[in-house]
Amino acid sequence: MSGNMNLTLKVWRQKNAESQGKFVTYKAEQVSPDMSFLEMLDVVNEGLIKKGEDPIHFDHDCREGICGACSLHINGRPHGPKHGITTCQLHMRSFNDNEIVVIEPWRASAFPVIRDLAVDRTSFDRIQAAGGFISVNTGGVPDANSIPIPKVVADEAFNSATCIGCGACVAACKNASAMLFVSAKVSQMALLPQGQPERYRRVQAMVAQMDAEGFGSCTNTGACEAECPKEISITNIARMNRDYFNATLIKNEE
Repeated sequence: MSGNMNLTLKVWRQKNAESQGKFVTYKAEQVSPDMSFLEMLDVVNEGLIKKGEDPIHFDHDCREGICGACSLHINGRPHGPKHGITTCQLHMRSFNDNEIVVIEPWRASAFPVIRDLAVDRTSFDRIQAAGGFISVNTGGVPDANSIPIPKVVADEAFNSATCIGCGACVAACKNASAMLFVSAKVSQMALLPQGQPERYRRVQAMVAQMDAEGFGSCTNTGACEAECPKEISITNIARMNRDYFNATLIKNEE
């Protein structure tokens, strides 16, 4: 007995953001349990191409859990049923033979559909561009260890910086909030000495851009943290809210 599986896929197909989409049913037959989820879709697409049909469009790049491009909503969960992984790290042994698997794109107005399962996440890029930088003096580059940073602070900044910007937090949130992403990007610089000159200007600019992009409000359900493949903590949201409040006070006193 081979141990291979047969699955029924219900895949969201949509030509573009303006078109009306729908679920289309496909059969994935003789799927190896050792395949990754994306490899399984590759095999399905090969069959569609051989039959002269349009393949399923989805994002992917590194396939190593680094880039965050593999943003699929699988059976109601961002990146699928496993905790702390991206879709490309999900293996077919996580599913059962003859299971029905529903595959959708991220559902958020700020992530318009490009085609099928691929969405436009450049709104995240614009949020980072709004304030994700630090000022440095020109001249010689100082040694990396010239500014002492307590290990607990460095570790916290590093943990925030592990955010890959995949958008799972938005997809998991009932309000399509981007607060976990934005707070992680704010925190990774706000915690370090190098990020202090723009600290309060940064948080105001990035939050303003987040709102302009049309993301929803945070109601602290914690779904974002639960589904984040890099397990970013919602303590970052509390930190960002404090910085935003302080920035408002400072601005009012000027």
